[in-house]
Amino acid sequence: MTMTLTTLKATLRRLAQPDHAPRVAVLGIGNVLNGDDGAGPAAARALAEAVAGREDVLVLEAGTAPENETGALRRFAPDLVLFLDAAQMDTPPGTVRWVPFEAMSGVGASTHALPPSLLATYLRAELGCEVALLGIQPAGNAMGAPLSPPVRTAVGWLVSELGAALAAGG
Repeated sequence: MTMTLTTLKATLRRLAQPDHAPRVAVLGIGNVLNGDDGAGPAAARALAEAVAGREDVLVLEAGTAPENETGALRRFAPDLVLFLDAAQMDTPPGTVRWVPFEAMSGVGASTHALPPSLLATYLRAELGCEVALLGIQPAGNAMGAPLSPPVRTAVGWLVSELGAALAAGG
């Protein structure tokens, strides 16, 4: 997870302007009714509290249809859009990994109305922003199940580290 944090901080530093921090939009994607698939919305909910009042950070709990948030994203005009989502990456449960735009199509996320890679392509073309996925390896996606312990721990870690990185501007 250290590489994920290093990549995030480097991206924020690269996007920063001398007179302002980069504008970052965070979309929590997933189905809160399907166990670990709710990791993205859970992280977004907690992160929204951590960055409340910040004008350079927009956090949206996008659920299973993040494409419905394109109007809010367009109005916000982000430099970077981060998807927070449970993602099948063939790693141990709770692993958090930075997945750049170019590699998104190879990451499994089957519960969404529109594949995140297609939305990322649209956002890059329409908004001119960078897009990446902070994927969390699920342990299970059983209907009605809560977040598993390793994913709950990963969500806490991600919210803490992402909140700190955004506060520092990278």
